[in-house]
Amino acid sequence: MVKKPRITPEFDPACTRCPRITRHLNSVRELYPVYHAAPVAPFGVRSPALLIVGLGPGMHGANATGRPFTGDYAGILLYKMLYEFGFSNKPESVNANDGLVLKDCRITNAVKCLPPENKPLNSEVRNCNSYLRAELTAIKNKLIVLVLGRIAHDAVLRALDLKLRKFMFSHNALHILDDRRYLLDSYHCSRYNTQTRRLTEAMFRNVFETAAGIING
Repeated sequence: MVKKPRITPEFDPACTRCPRITRHLNSVRELYPVYHAAPVAPFGVRSPALLIVGLGPGMHGANATGRPFTGDYAGILLYKMLYEFGFSNKPESVNANDGLVLKDCRITNAVKCLPPENKPLNSEVRNCNSYLRAELTAIKNKLIVLVLGRIAHDAVLRALDLKLRKFMFSHNALHILDDRRYLLDSYHCSRYNTQTRRLTEAMFRNVFETAAGIING
């Protein structure tokens, strides 16, 4: 049994800040009564060396299972890389009770709930930004923030009150944010990006090599 998350500055399991998303989740619960269909909590250790920030839960992935990047295509390549680089005890994330444990890593999202058509409005990303801000603030150690996609990139910069124009998104670009935090960009590991080869396995592995080099260097 997965322990129900409590309300913290980093996460509210009953958040209803976004009316459009709240209505959407109500509809999803009617269609799929067994789905999580609620805000999805971050997953992993509290003080990681690597914080992965995605866009938001997938309809039949995290929205269904209640764990980030679990149960859908987007998580296949991500968890494979996490295992390969020693951040996970298993190469596949099947469900929230599968015994998978992250090591020195945490996964969260810029938007904690499933938006309609997987496309959050700018206002919805901003509504959720205080949770990301609190999460980043709580991590005091040296940290690499690996963002999956431009929306996550911008959300992290806003959460840290940094100017977007000073840190341009580019795949495998490494940005020094301050004396202990780095921002590392990657294209999102979505089905569309991997099948069109905008993001290949080799490209994604290069991103993790960059992260591992900083962590181990």
